[in-house]
Amino acid sequence: MKTVNISDAKNNLSRHLEYVRRGGRLRIMDRNTPVAELIPVEPSGGEGDDEALIVALERRGLARRGKGGPVPADLLRPGPRGPKAGVLEALLAERAESR
Repeated sequence: MKTVNISDAKNNLSRHLEYVRRGGRLRIMDRNTPVAELIPVEPSGGEGDDEALIVALERRGLARRGKGGPVPADLLRPGPRGPKAGVLEALLAERAESR
């Protein structure tokens, strides 16, 4: 938990709110006495939560939105099946073909 005095909280409120949005907790002190805590608001469970989650992940650099447009057909095609469907077999077959 981060601790700041009242004047720092007032002067840097935007920065402190961003810290709390990212999941941090902030304790505000008045002459070394705690007077308040800022904590992140829990999701409400409504329809907009997916969008809020994506925005939060983007802010943290953990996700990036696609550019839009159609999904490539290669991604929709099913993968190989059967006993020879493993990655190792595919790698060995590719190596054998390139010799």
